[in-house]
Amino acid sequence: MKLYSPYLTSSLTALVSALLAVATLAQTSPAQQTPGGASAAGAPAAHEHENHPAPTNLKVLPKTMTGEQVHDLMHKWEGELGAECSTCHAADPKNIAPNGRPRLNFADDSKPEKNTARLMFRMVEDINKNYVSMVENSGVPVTCGTCHRGHLDPPIFTPVKGDHDHDHTAPPAGEEKPPSSR
Repeated sequence: MKLYSPYLTSSLTALVSALLAVATLAQTSPAQQTPGGASAAGAPAAHEHENHPAPTNLKVLPKTMTGEQVHDLMHKWEGELGAECSTCHAADPKNIAPNGRPRLNFADDSKPEKNTARLMFRMVEDINKNYVSMVENSGVPVTCGTCHRGHLDPPIFTPVKGDHDHDHTAPPAGEEKPPSSR
């Protein structure tokens, strides 16, 4: 087996160069980054903590929530619903981002999905407050993910056949039902 080859040497050189470039970019200080999130060298910076402005149109969420709290909750709901921000929030063609795309107008109520989300939030709150909390040792509250499980339209539940093939009749009062013979 040949241990030295020009191909191996050039491949290793390219790999080491790439690793050094990545290490150099990773060490770029925030002071060397431009306001747009790129480093002084022009490469995109790692995603930093964004400033989330205070929400201006909360109708079902507590009005005391900060922009950061609303942002975190929305991202949780995105995962539970398998959705994106644009599912509920309309684009604002008058507010263009540096990437050339319209930013979302989070206060806008024109998309019906946003009102559906508000209705579903009220339903989840009602279930947790008036039903789950009434069951002793009920445990985990209901969330969007309880039903949606990562899908915008909740999948239809179909029980596995054979798991519940037994007699559903109640025994006469005072008698116990004999064990089934499976």
